[in-house]
Amino acid sequence: MTYHTIRIETDTRGVATLTLARPEKRNALSALMIAELTEAAGVLAADSAVRVVVLAAEGDSFCAGGDLAWMQEQMGADGPTRAAEARKLAMMLAALDSLPKPLIGRVHGQAYGGGVGMMSVCDVAIGASGARFGLTETRLGLIPATIGPYVVARMGAAKARRVFASARLFDAQEAVQLDLLARVVAPEDLDAAVEAEVKPYLSCAPGAVAEAKALIATLSPTTGTEQIEASIAALVTRWESPESAEGVAAFFAKEKPGWVG
Repeated sequence: MTYHTIRIETDTRGVATLTLARPEKRNALSALMIAELTEAAGVLAADSAVRVVVLAAEGDSFCAGGDLAWMQEQMGADGPTRAAEARKLAMMLAALDSLPKPLIGRVHGQAYGGGVGMMSVCDVAIGASGARFGLTETRLGLIPATIGPYVVARMGAAKARRVFASARLFDAQEAVQLDLLARVVAPEDLDAAVEAEVKPYLSCAPGAVAEAKALIATLSPTTGTEQIEASIAALVTRWESPESAEGVAAFFAKEKPGWVG
């Protein structure tokens, strides 16, 4: 199977590495990448030879959030089109979140917006020291809506309040405090740390692992259809606001919107 924005490589143990492969765009989530990640999640879920999946990224950044070209398209779209595009992102995240294989995040560089969402659907994420994170949507007059169910499920509401609306950047140590990362290691130790998370699963029954993950979802139904639909509706409403029009336009014009003090 040929992909243009991602890669899948599986070793002899059944450890598949799903790599975001748009380094020239800091692995920003384009419409094509969202579609390919959704398809890849289905392929990996159905492959009985795959025991564990590592989510990684090429280049200097894990994922810079939404692709700028995609954002420009949304500026001129109508409500139903915006909702449809948001739903594609939501379904991609849902597919990774419900993957019946352990999903281990290998995080380095920057993870903003949708990148934080990608981290939040991992079962565990390990970060390299020096990494930077942020939910930066409100700077543009937008909100972290579609990723919201997964980010809040990961952090909990109390911790999400620290960073969800302020758009401030934070480092890897704070990402641990917020429960986005399990731990932080030196960049040269990142692969070994990820391997340490992978290895225990290779001694476990694959079916039992899948059912254990499914049980967690059953016991913690915080990212169901109701939450996803609410997040899509909230994003469409926000896209239609005067603030979002001003904020996105100012961003592309490299100007400051009126609310900047």
